[in-house]
Amino acid sequence: MTNSRRSEDKRSRLVAAATELVQRQGVQRTTLADIADTADVALGNVYYYFKTREDIVHAVIEHHEAEIDALLARLDERKSPKARLKGLAEQWSNSADMVAHDGCPLGGLNYELNKCHDGVTDHAQNLLGKLVAWAESQFRELGLRDPRGLAVHYIAGVEGAALLSNTFGDAPLMKAEVRRLERWIDDLA
Repeated sequence: MTNSRRSEDKRSRLVAAATELVQRQGVQRTTLADIADTADVALGNVYYYFKTREDIVHAVIEHHEAEIDALLARLDERKSPKARLKGLAEQWSNSADMVAHDGCPLGGLNYELNKCHDGVTDHAQNLLGKLVAWAESQFRELGLRDPRGLAVHYIAGVEGAALLSNTFGDAPLMKAEVRRLERWIDDLA
């Protein structure tokens, strides 16, 4: 294995570890030592790849962005906007156990960063912004009035369900709310 490949592997492991830890315990409680330990990388290597804590948070956000882009690309292969919207809702339903235990990775990250990390807040907002913009384009393609309002309602419904599911530790609540949103989509289209 070449040095650049090993280097990229270490960086990828660090980003994956940081993403997992931030999801489970939040930005503030995640230490560089936690990240190094979880990634099975020497602590000094964390500083080689990430000069500041903010750099790590940006890397976590970029990791989520790549996941969102890949998900939306897969959903865009579906034949109809209704099927695409329901497919996105299905992703949350499939993640209900994780959401009930750890919260929504996107909503939780934005909530925490809005309180104390001015340098990365705008970057993190793009995560939910991408979902709203994508949903808006689906509602627009369906020919519905106020596609932006419908998109905000849709994402707010999912994020609200994620918050309640996490608050009560109740995965079935998340699944039930997603089913309700899917029926709402059927009624709109």
